[in-house]
Amino acid sequence: MNIQIKHDIELACKAILSEHLGKRGLAFKMDSLGELEVHGTIPEDVHQELSQVLSKYGIELIDNKRAELVQRIKDQIIDIIYLKEKTPSTRLSDYLADKLGHSYGYLSNLFSDTTNASIENYLILQKIERAKQLIMADQLTLTEISYKLSYSSLAHLSNQFKNVTGLTPSAFRRIMLKRRMYYSS
Repeated sequence: MNIQIKHDIELACKAILSEHLGKRGLAFKMDSLGELEVHGTIPEDVHQELSQVLSKYGIELIDNKRAELVQRIKDQIIDIIYLKEKTPSTRLSDYLADKLGHSYGYLSNLFSDTTNASIENYLILQKIERAKQLIMADQLTLTEISYKLSYSSLAHLSNQFKNVTGLTPSAFRRIMLKRRMYYSS
């Protein structure tokens, strides 16, 4: 039996937040980017409790400007990879500096200091995760996937994919097909 789950992430987040913030009598407003503004102050004990509860859903409370900017960098990268039809043709450094209103040097240093990883490494990891999803969906060729993710060639995607996963995209696809056949029988 196959079960398909259709979901709206923003709707699910709003429901979760409404339940948990409402339970504690906290009013909030969510903007179109998924950022939340809580009206008033949150007592420290409630903040810690909310952090624990919401982290189970993958929702993180960010309450300082540096962490907020790092999250915005991550959000821009996720947006590029998952929501755009094709990633922008401008350099990532120019794109992020323009979108976030800070020099790329500042953004890069802040990101590295906060996450102990570079923006470029984060981008590569996200691109490979997206490539894995696209391969599993089995609707695009590997060449189409490499184009969609703005790789210069299939060989470039293959090299990065193998460096991150230990497998070539073709080997990953074969493994996923075998699993699908095994579970469907």
